[in-house]
Amino acid sequence: MEIKKGTPSRTSLYDEHLKLNAKMIDFHGWNMPLEYTKIVDEHLSVRNNVGIFDISHMGDIVISGKNSNEFVDYLFPTKISDLKVNECIYTSFLDDNGKMIDDTIIERVDENKFFLIPNAANIYKIFKWIDGNKKNYDVEIIDYSDKISHIAVQGPKTEDILKELNIKMPMQFRFLLERIDYDNLLIDDKKMIVSGTGYTGERGVELIIPNVYAAELWEKIIRILPKYGGLPCGLGSRDTLRMEKGMLLSGQDFNDDRTPYEASISFIINYEHDFIGKTKLMESKNKYSIIFRGFKLNGKNIPRNGFKIYHDNEVIGNITSGSLSPILNCGIGLGYIDRRFVKTKEPVFIDIRGKQIEANISKPKLL
Repeated sequence: MEIKKGTPSRTSLYDEHLKLNAKMIDFHGWNMPLEYTKIVDEHLSVRNNVGIFDISHMGDIVISGKNSNEFVDYLFPTKISDLKVNECIYTSFLDDNGKMIDDTIIERVDENKFFLIPNAANIYKIFKWIDGNKKNYDVEIIDYSDKISHIAVQGPKTEDILKELNIKMPMQFRFLLERIDYDNLLIDDKKMIVSGTGYTGERGVELIIPNVYAAELWEKIIRILPKYGGLPCGLGSRDTLRMEKGMLLSGQDFNDDRTPYEASISFIINYEHDFIGKTKLMESKNKYSIIFRGFKLNGKNIPRNGFKIYHDNEVIGNITSGSLSPILNCGIGLGYIDRRFVKTKEPVFIDIRGKQIEANISKPKLL
């Protein structure tokens, strides 16, 4: 599915957002809600109670067929074929140089069928990349992105919401399924994927459902939310929530230019199989000079993408994402820094509009 510049696509929940007076923005070719009330209020709702997000702009690609196990192992640095049916894992697409093209959740839905969720801006790019690496593998690759909706329910009271819907809460990072029929998507009843995943760092689920049922499910949850102090949430709070937990944003924290080692996600790598980029990645294992880290600022100054990080007036890194943390009540940033400074307890300084603001280095997870 190719998204044409200047013509934002709408998710199946677009009209629901308008009913709630959401502030809509163009996000990578999708008309999405930035906020419904205030970003801070929505952020705190997820941390303290529960929030609901429309994330239907995410991609939906299915790989199936006789050689699907071998193919997904070749595509990823993670040994995907080790997954049991209904399990999922976080991983990344790499190029021939071991650099990250995109990150994704991949789920095993059957012995020879895998469901991938690429980021919204990369759906067409990733589909072409997968198809271009098909070679002689006996597999079928289908893009269902325009047929499936995603609703994220996140926060400590997620399970209360699910009980009201008679949905069982899955274990974190494990899928419990009422299957979508990926062969033809002719759905006769309300089947969905209930995934114990999310992008907020809180306990939660992502409900993956055919478009035709998405609005009905959304409306049901919206009616239940006030009972548990919940709010509908937009992309603004989703961004601040993921930053507090040190989660990467594709296209901003990496953009075809970082290895998993540099991005602090080396846990996705398994060298016991062949995969795209393996040789170059092995060569870089102990040779990378920068690493992804978090930064807590002293005060409420906000670092932004591209701001430089200093130590003794020497540039030692740069910020890729930044915000004001509603929980920590200070400025926070994510970015890349010279590895030599990671283990020191010395503060660094971030240049914010000509002033060097002191900051402490943290592992990417800031909260």
